[in-house]
Amino acid sequence: MNVHRPWSSRRSRGFTLIELMIAVAVIGILAGVALPSYREQVASARRADAKAALLELAQRMERVYTEQGTYANIRLGSAAGDLYPTVSPQRHYTLSIVRQDASGFQIRATRSGAQASDACGNYTYDQAGTRGLESSARPVEKCW
Repeated sequence: MNVHRPWSSRRSRGFTLIELMIAVAVIGILAGVALPSYREQVASARRADAKAALLELAQRMERVYTEQGTYANIRLGSAAGDLYPTVSPQRHYTLSIVRQDASGFQIRATRSGAQASDACGNYTYDQAGTRGLESSARPVEKCW
């Protein structure tokens, strides 16, 4: 006896084109939301490199000031007499002394490499503890 089974009771093999297109659309939407969020989190983690380097450099400059009574003649680099390297520990920022005299200083962490297009711009810090940004599209409170 040969019984004819209706179409709905047959076992299907694989996916229909509609099902496949829905899956691709869902993956596309998730990627469109997740990828920018991921990139922002990576940039935010790299900003910690600049902040830590500036605060460490400022602390070392304060030690020199305590010992010598001046911020003048402090150098950055890798030579024997240099106070601190010119790059941050994770190498995402380049450090420089913008201004220094007997009674004050200002230091800067300039974006480099993958951080070059970061919206927070370049970080600054001075002897009074003033935190600042240069070339930033965001307010200081959002980045520091």
